[in-house]
Amino acid sequence: MFISSQNSPPSFKDFTLVMPAVAVGNVGQLAVDLIVSTLNMSRVGYIHTDCLIPMTGNNPYATCKEDAEELHTPAEVYTAAELKMAVLQIRAPIIQTKSKKFRQLLVSWIKASGFSRTVVLSSSHAYQRDDQQLQGTPLRYLVTPSLLKVSADALKDLGWKEMERVSAFPGLTDANTEPRLYIPGGGITKGLYTDSCAEDLPLAVLLLFCSEGDNIPDAFTLVNHLNNWLHLLENPVRQPYIQAKSPTNGRSPLPGVFFLAAVSLQHCSDTHIFSFCYFNN
Repeated sequence: MFISSQNSPPSFKDFTLVMPAVAVGNVGQLAVDLIVSTLNMSRVGYIHTDCLIPMTGNNPYATCKEDAEELHTPAEVYTAAELKMAVLQIRAPIIQTKSKKFRQLLVSWIKASGFSRTVVLSSSHAYQRDDQQLQGTPLRYLVTPSLLKVSADALKDLGWKEMERVSAFPGLTDANTEPRLYIPGGGITKGLYTDSCAEDLPLAVLLLFCSEGDNIPDAFTLVNHLNNWLHLLENPVRQPYIQAKSPTNGRSPLPGVFFLAAVSLQHCSDTHIFSFCYFNN
């Protein structure tokens, strides 16, 4: 459920929504941090849900001491009204048993809000690519039929490479078996894309094959790729990366110690501990 932080609820009618998938290297989340920080977007509310690990922490985009003392939650919404753009930043992992419920919540909110299109920034394990995916750029895209109707020409002009369908068991599968969409390490990316196709939502996925490590350069690459389509900044093509401003002096992505609420660390899975490290980087 979306909770507005303003006196009157914001209108998202015909806005573009950009959001991350919690995926390998946190590339989508880092990319969203770059977007919010670079465009100086305003926080307008948050998503209240029991599907995310409950966390809270200080302001990741603080510019002064007073700002730094603000508390922020795992799923917050920011807007740049002049660009008709909204961003949903997700800062905590999804509880495994509630992944489907969270996808349904997102689809319901997107439909009710009237977004003109949704762009999911994601990533996938580089080491699990098949032979055809080793060629060319590590960037891929997916688009639902609803969005393809209005964006086919733009995507064709960009010359982007669509995410390949691969065999379930390369070399062993029958030649007549239909290839499948496989996004290892992509979190809810595939599920959200499939749900959006079924609900006739205009949604695109931009993803990058990567490995765990210092993924800040990957985030710049993904945002620059998005900028080629949405034109968030002027003249980015002349730059090796877009002229982005990293939050918290370039560190990834939230400073200070975050604490887990209602979660006991000794019972945390690796994902929970990883998430804690992500917040405490």
